[in-house]
Amino acid sequence: MARIIESSTGSRRIIKMSVDDILSVVQDYQRIVPRFSNTKEARSYLSDTVIYIPEDV
Repeated sequence: MARIIESSTGSRRIIKMSVDDILSVVQDYQRIVPRFSNTKEARSYLSDTVIYIPEDV
């Protein structure tokens, strides 16, 4: 499960991901973006998609 780490300055937060989280994101990417897509096409496919990572509480 992902864990959100607050920064001491209050600016951006950091998301610490487990191996399973990373593999899940990669699997979603491979499912969403067709093979041999270029960067522009990949961005287009991903802009229409939401990928969720569960948070560790």
